[in-house]
Amino acid sequence: MRDAVIVEAVRTPIGKGKQNGALAHVHPVELLAHTLRTLVERSGVDPALIDDVIGGTVDQVGEQAMNTTRYAALSAGFPESVPATTVDRQCGSSQQAVHFAAQGVLAGAYDLVVACGVESMSRVPMWSNVPAGTDPFGPGIAERYPEGLVPQGISAELIAAKWSIGREQMDDFAVSSHLKAAAAWDGGLFDAEVAPLEDFTRDECVRPGSTTETLAGLKSAYYDPGFAERFPQIEWNVTAGNASPINDGASAVLVTSSETAARLGLRPLARLHSFAVTGSDPLLMLTGVVPATEKVLRKASLALDDIDLFEVNEAFAAVVLAWQQETGADLARVNVHGGAIALGHPLGASGTRLTTTLVHAMRERGARYALQTMCEAGGLANAMVLERV
Repeated sequence: MRDAVIVEAVRTPIGKGKQNGALAHVHPVELLAHTLRTLVERSGVDPALIDDVIGGTVDQVGEQAMNTTRYAALSAGFPESVPATTVDRQCGSSQQAVHFAAQGVLAGAYDLVVACGVESMSRVPMWSNVPAGTDPFGPGIAERYPEGLVPQGISAELIAAKWSIGREQMDDFAVSSHLKAAAAWDGGLFDAEVAPLEDFTRDECVRPGSTTETLAGLKSAYYDPGFAERFPQIEWNVTAGNASPINDGASAVLVTSSETAARLGLRPLARLHSFAVTGSDPLLMLTGVVPATEKVLRKASLALDDIDLFEVNEAFAAVVLAWQQETGADLARVNVHGGAIALGHPLGASGTRLTTTLVHAMRERGARYALQTMCEAGGLANAMVLERV
């Protein structure tokens, strides 16, 4: 019976998604090309053997339009015969790429495939693909949700209110993310996964000196009088400090079967065990990680206590803390090398960034099972279980 395994996983250091960010001068095609080039160099595979390259990008417009993944593969020097496609499941786009890659291997459609992602939020700002005055939803959504949907920051505030998650709790979680990320860097735990770009070698948003006292001085990032009147339960505690920043970055993993890995002399890092994707309330939007976690554990025939490590994307501290309340997971096993609040969240790249960090953490800590899940705009979530080989 075929399986699907990850044999290599790399990412760029993550830059600030601003004009003066460390990666702001790099075209997104070149960001992704760098990770693809590094992926094949580190694995030693002949890129001509790659059956497909599946990439995730959220804002597919401007410099990230026209099937970015295809041009990144060409820029990386892959043969013209290697195909590529770009998918969009919002923040989970490159995790979905991993699902598709693994499912293709399991089905026998692929022997060797790359799953990857990129986002340059400094060059292609969020919502660039929705020009002012454009309605991306249409009349059917307006009829079904007559009061209107809300931005993700408001969803995070609604989650914090519903699960009684206070400002101090969110800020404490954010500080922990920075401290874990800084410790991982200082301990050399990111060395195996990061592919330095020119003289940029370290994630730009990690703040080793972050404290709850510092974060307590930040103002609400999303306060709006109209939403305050509509949702009087909101306490307006989501800030730039307890939410993920905007970022630039790329990441990639190489997926194959154990049989092909043995034939090519590749060493598997982890087996792609089980997958799930689910929809949830598009108003709260970011709570799908809860049913997605439950669904993937059922598919894997595993219990929560069987999972040694978790990666839950830190779009907002409130999301991870609500997920923890609902699942009962031990936070000591969650995002052990820091999460998106500290490392950054370059939208389309984040799925394979989490996977990259997770497979290396599994090896470093001797974990048998790990679970990755991501919340996504529109009320969606992906989840998957990995098993160390």
